[in-house]
Amino acid sequence: MHASEGVRAVAVARSVAASLGLPADEAAVLHDSNKLTLRLLPADTLARVAPADDQVAEFEVGLARRLTEAGCPVGALDPRVEPRGYERDGFVVTLWRYYAPTADEVTPAAFAGALARLHAGMRALDVPAPRYTERVERALRFLADHARTPGLAPADRALLQETLRSTAEWIAARGAPEQLLHGEPHPGNVLATAQGPLFIDWETCCRGPAEFDLAHAPEAVGAHYPGVDVELLRRCRLLVLAVITVWRWDREDLFPDGRRMGEEWLARIRAAAGRE
Repeated sequence: MHASEGVRAVAVARSVAASLGLPADEAAVLHDSNKLTLRLLPADTLARVAPADDQVAEFEVGLARRLTEAGCPVGALDPRVEPRGYERDGFVVTLWRYYAPTADEVTPAAFAGALARLHAGMRALDVPAPRYTERVERALRFLADHARTPGLAPADRALLQETLRSTAEWIAARGAPEQLLHGEPHPGNVLATAQGPLFIDWETCCRGPAEFDLAHAPEAVGAHYPGVDVELLRRCRLLVLAVITVWRWDREDLFPDGRRMGEEWLARIRAAAGRE
């Protein structure tokens, strides 16, 4: 969030928590992107704050409850308050259980096992969600809008467009089974806890092949996931890389050091296409 918006978001989170009987004298920022994630003390609850016009709180809360009830490895909502979004002063706040991080990193085998259990639970849910292809279409719209992505050189713009289209077509032709997915199970959305790896952040849920989720995880995870289609995973990784590269060239991107990352990822896509 922009600095001024972040200050207001912290104040709203503290106010909401206090009004629910959760004292929030201190607020530590754990993550700052389109949403603000805070640890509120002394109540020791996790608050996620999003602008009211850019949030899917009810969807996230409802899905998290169902996944928790199904025994999936997910971060749970704070049981001390009603599980819902709390709207105030232009923001929506959701409150979650805070998990103290462990010193150990999540191993590839543990990551893959937790993701497989999550996917098994998600297959049993009938939840409407967009297909992964909507991200591809959005990225293509950004590329077509030169004012939205003004820093891209013409050759790089054409390369990204070609990569997105051809890779998405290959994946569709593969005909792999599709299911409800986390959408972005990268390490930043996996907590290393005493209970094992737990997945968080449900705003990116979509439908697609399991390999699309795996494409967000560290490469070593794929070797431990049961029944993975190796070539499909390779193509999904390329598709995900192209999509997130487009986001880094968005003029409104606030990701720290985003342009440098965009340059690095473009170089990887050029190498994959044999253009270096």
